[in-house]
Amino acid sequence: MNIEPIKVAALEHLDKPEILEQSIEMFRTWRKESGCSPIAEKRTFGVAHSRPEVMPKQQFRFDICGEVDANVPENSYGVLNKKIEGGRYARLRHKGSHEGLENKVNALYRTWLPNSSEMKRDSALFFEYINIMPEVSESELITDIYFPLKPLRE
Repeated sequence: MNIEPIKVAALEHLDKPEILEQSIEMFRTWRKESGCSPIAEKRTFGVAHSRPEVMPKQQFRFDICGEVDANVPENSYGVLNKKIEGGRYARLRHKGSHEGLENKVNALYRTWLPNSSEMKRDSALFFEYINIMPEVSESELITDIYFPLKPLRE
């Protein structure tokens, strides 16, 4: 599928995956206080710039993002203006706990990609969180995984 670039407010997490939840909470607080990316009206994303299983834990990089219409003003939270790159993506829907996302991503890399006529584009994969806790239970979470693509032969 093709998607257009998405303008987002992003909080960059560059630390161990185990403390990602602290950054998520900081971003949620910024969203509520700023009103720039209302959770009920704007989409929520996570951009995985590195895979935790192949990077030293201190170099894990993940952007926590909320869709915005206008530029984000300077703020004490460190939330920045960014864009999620447009282009061709494979989309895979995951239902349930976020604990299972890594297995789905690994299946895309190890099983689906080698058997497709596609290559991974030099762009980050990202997650769109269709719903979030505590609005729904963990077992009812829906997350779309977007895997950047380019044809095997260009």
